[in-house]
This record gives sequence, C-alpha cells and structure tokens, in this order.
Amino acid sequence: MEIKRIEKFDRHVIEQLLFAIPFFKAVRAFDYSQFDALLQYSRLIVFRPGEVVLRRGDGDQSLYFLLKGRLAVYADEGLKGQVVNYITPGEVFGDLARLTHRPRSATVVADEECREALVFSADVSAFDNLETTHPLSQQTKLLYYRNTVHNLRWKLEVYRSQYPQDELAERHRAIKLYMGPKDTLEELKSLHGQARDLADLLLAWNSRFGAIYPELLGGEPQLEDYVHTK
Repeated sequence: MEIKRIEKFDRHVIEQLLFAIPFFKAVRAFDYSQFDALLQYSRLIVFRPGEVVLRRGDGDQSLYFLLKGRLAVYADEGLKGQVVNYITPGEVFGDLARLTHRPRSATVVADEECREALVFSADVSAFDNLETTHPLSQQTKLLYYRNTVHNLRWKLEVYRSQYPQDELAERHRAIKLYMGPKDTLEELKSLHGQARDLADLLLAWNSRFGAIYPELLGGEPQLEDYVHTK
C-alpha cells in the first residue's frame, strides 16, 4: 500500500481521475471552491494485488471510490470463502458503514489479476453535520445525499426484482420520498434520514444474499438522473 498526498499531483490529473465519479463531477461543475474543499480531506492510495483495502469488522468511517483496477469483495475477514462481488472503476464503497456508523461488513481486497488498484479515500465526516455550511456548503451536502439515496434505492430495486417474494422486497418503498421545497435544510435532513434507513435495509439484504452481483446491476445510475435541477 502506498498513500499519495493529493497536493503532490497536478490538479488537471486529479480532475481527470475524478471525472468518472458523478458526485465529484457535479460538485466541480456547481462550485469549484467546494470541489477544492473536498480534496483537502482526501488522499490517493495505491494497492498491490492481494493487499487488503478494507477488513470486515474495522471501524474506519472513510468513504472510498475506485479509480483504476478492480477490487474483490469477501463476506469474511479471513478471505476463506468465495468472492461475492467485484468493485470496478467509478464505484463507491464503504458508504454503508459510514451511513450506519457500524463496523465494515465485508473485506475488500485488490484483485490478484490487476497490476494495481488506485483508490480515492475521502474523510466525509463533515457531511454528518447538516446545519453547518463550512467547510462544505448545504448544496454540496444535498448533492451527496441525493446521490446516495438514489443509488441505494436503485440497488434495493435490483434486489426486489430478483427476489420479489422476499419479506424485504417492499420495505424500501415504505421509506418516504421527500416532497417539500427543494434546496432547503428540510430536504437535507430528510435525505439524510432516508440514506440511513436505506443503508440499514441494504445491509439486511446483503447479509441474507451476500451481495448484489455486478451482472445484475447493469451499470451504476448517473448523477444526472437524480440531481435536482431548477
């Protein structure tokens, strides 16, 4: 493992690397100073084949995005079982533990078949303080939680389509959508609550079935599909 400080890289290189991540792309387009603020809490990490990125049971609360390579996901910390999922470039991981404040629920390892994996790690604890606007603005937090809520709902719909008779199949639909004024603290608080509840439900699905396989997903939804535009 090799940790690389963001400030050591040319800014254009960093922007190109993060262009594939819808959330960072949207923040950069909306407010470049907020994009810069996010980078102040981030770092790049290079993992060699077989190195552990996250271990089941760890209490780390950082959020991660895979930029290059591929990661294998195991349900146990000892890597004794089969791979239950793969993480590919552009995908976020570590979000469920962060939202629920629980230990990591799986072990993530750099795939043996890739020369290296480049991971973007962000300390997003500032997203939990909903009423402050510094260093991250309300709009940046709204972008993040809109992104998160719609991504979680999409994954839960995939589970529902695969297991329509399961007792969990309809539960995410009972978690109410926000119908009030947009771009407000009220919306932010609602999205935060939805994200936490949806994350709890997705963990319940994952514990029952292991994980959603990528071939069932058909690609991550794009941020443009669910970011509010006036």
